[in-house]
Amino acid sequence: MPEDSIDHIDFEELNKRSISTPIVTHLYTADPSAHVFNNKIFIYPSHDIDAGDAFDDLGSHFAMKDYHVLSMEDIGGKVTDHGVALCVENVPWAERQMWAPDANEKDGKYYLFFPAKDYEGIFRIGVAISDKPQGPFTAMKNPITHSFSIDPAVFKDDDGSYYMYFGGIWGGQLQRWRTGIFNANQPDSPTAFLPDDDEPALLPYVAKMSDDLLEFAEKPKEVMIVDKNGNLLLAGDNDRRFFEAAWLHKYKGKYYFSYSTGDTHFICYAIGETPYGPFTYKGRILNPVVGWTSHHSICEFKGKWYLFYHDSSLSKGVTHLRSVKIAEIKYNEDGTIQTLDPYKN
Repeated sequence: MPEDSIDHIDFEELNKRSISTPIVTHLYTADPSAHVFNNKIFIYPSHDIDAGDAFDDLGSHFAMKDYHVLSMEDIGGKVTDHGVALCVENVPWAERQMWAPDANEKDGKYYLFFPAKDYEGIFRIGVAISDKPQGPFTAMKNPITHSFSIDPAVFKDDDGSYYMYFGGIWGGQLQRWRTGIFNANQPDSPTAFLPDDDEPALLPYVAKMSDDLLEFAEKPKEVMIVDKNGNLLLAGDNDRRFFEAAWLHKYKGKYYFSYSTGDTHFICYAIGETPYGPFTYKGRILNPVVGWTSHHSICEFKGKWYLFYHDSSLSKGVTHLRSVKIAEIKYNEDGTIQTLDPYKN
């Protein structure tokens, strides 16, 4: 829900209607990437703080400086905060804004993938490594070569290949890379260089990862999101087109690409036959939450599927102070996902 619509909300009543509660309340967390390692759920969220920056459409008020890792042995069980796993002053190339991360495991090593702005104000994607899923993580000296924009999500396929999905418009700068070179003009405009409404929407990217998970093994490719007729979604199709928060999971042999529509606040999904797509739009997973952003992950645990998401109910609607929540998702016989309403009527 847009920030300007929260003034009339009774948050005590809203929280009673919520389908889930914040999993931690001692700090603000958002953008949860969930994975099962060692029979436990590990969640890699953003760590929201109030740095005093004014709200703007570039996301300057999202001034996060570090990451915490959360874990739990059961859904609804005790959540352990493992403390600071990585902070910006320990990332040589990064200056600020440590936004939504992800993680994965290979050969007993754990890899944290994260976006941050470099000293030129350009979002890049970095990698940090640990011997433990909870960290602490040691960052590589440089970001991934040719990386750009935000919201990395790294998917491990059944054959042991790893793929990174990434991208985000407006403050995520994806629109500034349309020519393949960063466009620094009109730096205060989040919507400069976006396609016209009747043009195809900007697309997220995917790249297979190198064997050591530290670089791209190929040039990133656009992830095609199409309608039922095979046509690319248009930029003016705000209820369906990609904005940010890419995620990929696999269910019954199909690849499910999910994402946020940003300014319309839906979590949507599309289904494909390969990790590269194309992905055919199928519908919504989550309707709008309180707070401007919506960002999620999807994970199977003990035979059930769960959506990890956030809202701003704990902070009474403060956009940049969010809280991670969890809700079970269910599939229909045809493989489509039943849409969740975050608050009961």
